[in-house]
Amino acid sequence: MADASAENRQRILLVTGMLGAGKTTALRELEDLGWEAIDNFPIRLLQRLLGGEPGGHSLAIGFDCRTRGFLPEEIIERVKKLAARDDLTVTTLFLDCAGTELERRFNETRRRHFLAQDLPVATGIAAERELLSPLRRWADVLIDTTHFSSNDLKLRIRELFAPTAPQEMTVTVSSFGFSRGMPPVADLVFDMRFLDNPHWDPELRPLTGRDPSVGEHIRRDPSFASAFARIRDLLLELLPRYAAQGKSYVNIAFGCTGGRHRSVFMAEQIAGALREGGFSPTVLHRNLGSRAAEMIEGPHQP
Repeated sequence: MADASAENRQRILLVTGMLGAGKTTALRELEDLGWEAIDNFPIRLLQRLLGGEPGGHSLAIGFDCRTRGFLPEEIIERVKKLAARDDLTVTTLFLDCAGTELERRFNETRRRHFLAQDLPVATGIAAERELLSPLRRWADVLIDTTHFSSNDLKLRIRELFAPTAPQEMTVTVSSFGFSRGMPPVADLVFDMRFLDNPHWDPELRPLTGRDPSVGEHIRRDPSFASAFARIRDLLLELLPRYAAQGKSYVNIAFGCTGGRHRSVFMAEQIAGALREGGFSPTVLHRNLGSRAAEMIEGPHQP
């Protein structure tokens, strides 16, 4: 067979991992990115599926311990033969997740683990982890979804497997509330809880960091101007260096307690400064629609 250049090879992505770790979500996101996706495909038919002329579309094939013929050592040998072909680019993605989180997911959905039968779900998870360990060690890409939401996983899949890499580095500036958890895919995280909290002003409490009166309140904090300038200058120094290293995506996150006031305002201000510096950041506010509540901010300590 004649050699094929890398850009002319068909992309094959094998998606596997622990049950409950997000395989279905990953395959759906790959479909949205233009991949052809097949789930629970019999492994013994893999050679036959790819035995003819390669197709034009990228192909994602999902399988797990429920798939007929699931023997990790045999799968690895089959994939090695495929990877030796010069008309294919084959990548294996393994989705992992901590056992306690998998237990929570199974209990939440009331699903029975395939390998547990009438035993506790933890027993099935332990057996599955032992069965899949050769594949986990051998996989090209590993994603641990323990602290991921479905949106976090979709973002990670998009970053890794978009059909074409972005011509320019994609910069995302986001806000979040620490009370609702850290963003798992952030490259740089800045904590804004040192700034005076508008939540304790009854007139500002129902507003957000996008409202001018909230912004003025935060600007009056003696610490704001210096902190803003230092963070702005740091980012304007780092981003060109990331781009020079070939980094395609940079996610910058600003956090405060509830994710409605200080983090939102700082994210908007930094995004504006980055635009002035020649970048085109996307701005996301994770918890802007969340209800501001005393149980989140806590009692006021005068």
